[in-house]
Amino acid sequence: MRWRTDTVNTVSVTALFASFPSPDRGVWHLGSVPIRAYALCIIVGIIVCVWWAERRFVARGGAPGTIMDIAVFAVPFGLVGGRLYHVLTDWEKYFGDGGHPADALKIWQGGLGIWGAISLGALGAWIGARRRGVPLTAVADAAAPGIVVAQAIGRLGNWFNQELYGKETTLPWGLEIFRRIDPDTGEQDTLTGIADGGPASAIVHPTFLYELLWNLGVAALCVWADRRWNMGRGRVFALYVAGYTAGRFWIELLRVDPATMVFDIRINVITSVVVFAAAVAYLILVRGPREILAPAPAEAAGEAGEGDAERVAAAVPAASSAAADSAQGGGAVAPAGDSADAGTPASSAGSGGSEVPAEAPAPVASREPDATDDVAEVPDADTRPTDGAPAHDGDAGTTDATPAGADAGPTDGAPAEDGDAGPTDATPAGGGTGHGEVDGAGEDAPAAVSAEAPSGVGDGTAAATDDPRSAGDGPRR
Repeated sequence: MRWRTDTVNTVSVTALFASFPSPDRGVWHLGSVPIRAYALCIIVGIIVCVWWAERRFVARGGAPGTIMDIAVFAVPFGLVGGRLYHVLTDWEKYFGDGGHPADALKIWQGGLGIWGAISLGALGAWIGARRRGVPLTAVADAAAPGIVVAQAIGRLGNWFNQELYGKETTLPWGLEIFRRIDPDTGEQDTLTGIADGGPASAIVHPTFLYELLWNLGVAALCVWADRRWNMGRGRVFALYVAGYTAGRFWIELLRVDPATMVFDIRINVITSVVVFAAAVAYLILVRGPREILAPAPAEAAGEAGEGDAERVAAAVPAASSAAADSAQGGGAVAPAGDSADAGTPASSAGSGGSEVPAEAPAPVASREPDATDDVAEVPDADTRPTDGAPAHDGDAGTTDATPAGADAGPTDGAPAEDGDAGPTDATPAGGGTGHGEVDGAGEDAPAAVSAEAPSGVGDGTAAATDDPRSAGDGPRR
């Protein structure tokens, strides 16, 4: 009796784990709107991929929001590429006898080739990466684990559609396949129909589940290897491709659903071998440290702008302070380069003197002239331009008419022009030019000019025969 009980229990356990069922349908209707499980799985997979890729990219030093911007290009390109690959490799379904070409556009009915999705999606990612100014390899490494997890989630959609299954099996995890019909017409409808309630028509290898679990393992491998060896330059993505294709090779050999054959071999088997070899070669040949991710161009420009604003803000108080000091000293700062005398300060009896600009040469110690020294001659007043003629560099200015012996500088409190010695109340008879210029004191002026320019009006003596280097030695009044 006990033996019979054990036998019954063993049979019951075996029957419990002999197989698991497929969903009775893959489409639900919300009113007139169809809700397709396959489409929901694809959308959830994309969301998980983008979210995880964004987190990984930021953790590697990238700017937040970069992956979201790139996904705007990569996701549509990937969907189009996946559909194109499916249609090209299964073209007889749409363009063969009894096919409907318009069905090639019905992506919601299933049929996305991962090879086309990755290839054209990479093109879209390249466009987005160029616009953001980041290397595509860094984006690929950040997205690799998320991509393979998205594939795993997408395989659940195949379960709802009762597709991508393998040969019949007696293993305890076999998948039950049911006959689905259109409830309105009673005709068989594999994708949008509902199970007719009869027994399973077959128990097969759940190849969708094999690939789902394999993909999760590849994602874990990519994360572990990336942390272990600090991988970069697209090597994480290459590891994902090599790992995925290794699994796809043996899983594809179990499938019995219709597929394009090349030399009596399923085309996806051949593709897996070729892509696997390319990925392994990339892993072996490519070396180097992980890429250093710089801030996005827009952010870098913003930081530069803020830095410029800070420097300008710091310079304004300094300029204001210098202007205040100049005003308290009673003088004016001569702007550099405004005239030929910009670097040569001058003094006048009637002014507080001009400030020496920062660029002024160091003063030369005065000494008594000797016979070997050349004596600079001060041109006569009547040699200066008259009748409105333009002044040369270094001239005190122009007048409509300059009488002989008159000073060329402004008088009677008139404001001084750049390079003038300053206003005076009166100019002694026979006075000089107003600021003791030497001939050619413009661009050709000697650099060894004393800190105090010679002046013939400071003490009432003419500077015609004085050495310009010692003309300012006398006391200033």
